[in-house]
Amino acid sequence: MKNILITSLVLVSGIVSSENIVDIYNEALENDPQYRAAEFSLLSGKEIVVQGRAGLMPSVSISGQTSWNESYQGGILSNEYNSFSSSARFSQPLIRLDSWFQYKGSQSLTNAAEADFGYEQQNLVVRTAELYFGVLRAIDNLNAAKSEEKAIKKQLDQAKQRFEVGLSAITGVQEAQLAYDLSLASRISSEGQVFSAREALNALIGREVYSIDSLGDNLPIVNPFPASKEDWVKLAIKNNYRLKAARLRREASKNSARGAASDHLPKVDIVGNISESETNQYRYDDIDTGGLLITVPSETERRSYSLQLSMPIFQGGAINSRRKRAYADYDKSIEDTLFIERSVIQEVRSQYSNVITLVANVNAQKQAVISATSALEATRVGYEVGTRNIVDLLQSEKNLYSAERNLANAKYDYILANLRLGLSAGNLEPENISDINNFLN
Repeated sequence: MKNILITSLVLVSGIVSSENIVDIYNEALENDPQYRAAEFSLLSGKEIVVQGRAGLMPSVSISGQTSWNESYQGGILSNEYNSFSSSARFSQPLIRLDSWFQYKGSQSLTNAAEADFGYEQQNLVVRTAELYFGVLRAIDNLNAAKSEEKAIKKQLDQAKQRFEVGLSAITGVQEAQLAYDLSLASRISSEGQVFSAREALNALIGREVYSIDSLGDNLPIVNPFPASKEDWVKLAIKNNYRLKAARLRREASKNSARGAASDHLPKVDIVGNISESETNQYRYDDIDTGGLLITVPSETERRSYSLQLSMPIFQGGAINSRRKRAYADYDKSIEDTLFIERSVIQEVRSQYSNVITLVANVNAQKQAVISATSALEATRVGYEVGTRNIVDLLQSEKNLYSAERNLANAKYDYILANLRLGLSAGNLEPENISDINNFLN
């Protein structure tokens, strides 16, 4: 019984204690499948340069063979013996332009894999924040829907009481009932959105998150720095990891094309061969040994060292076709890089403008909450003295909850827009998560 009580207390404490965005991010580093896949993709990419370098390094191979030999004359065994052979071959490329360009291309591909991983590191910051604030957004919307439902239910009860004592018409009750039914439907829909948002966050780290810290009121709302849109464009052109990866793959494609173009050139290798063979012969043909098995071993060793030159003359047009295809792929990579560069420029400009707009929007939503609060107080006083009707009061309450909800959403949008701007510019860091965490409570 004591153990059950302790277990229950632990479970309750785990549910009650809330988690912040740093906790979620640290778990995502360990458990997010998309990020883990990027790590393994990086490990795979690092092996590309090793394979490319192998074409310039020495190669050594060995082989061996053993055979049992029998010969017959007129159906009678006349000879039988073992034979053994072994060989070793050493080769060192001396002039191999195709292998050299392949190696240079592999360096670019490995660097591109590192750039891809850098992008995924930054993207994890954005994805964590999107899912985290997606839950907070859904919770805020649900709380607003509950508050609206509660307030409208109160007004509905008052409208029924006023109708029962003859102080208002039935239309007031019907209007209040309609508003309450709509608020009930909105609250149910908001509950579903909270569930979906929580499940999306759970999928990120592979476990259920019960409670998370909310955003405080001390979030600074400021314009991005540097204040020039073109300065952000310059940062993106220099630092954006997607653009870096595209440029590196373009360089790899160029080297691949140059390697394909050099396939028709001579190739020179230094080659060394060592071979040994041994034959243990037990009987000679047509020689009477008196029934005795006479073993006559024979051993041979050969060594050769050479400078080998090879040069393809004609292979059915395959070499020329590979060259044309490689250069077509290179031209495609040029256009792909240009497309990504223009997309990054468009993205960073849009995100910069979005942040500027959201700064103004947050400030406007703050003022809207103040105005909606004042309007509700005035409408409530007017309703009590009979100068305003129930419809006016219900609408004023809706306006206040809508303004509060819009302010919270505007703050979340502002945070996410700043992170997306950093992702586009390539200067997003894990420390940005810690900075955001300072404004949670």
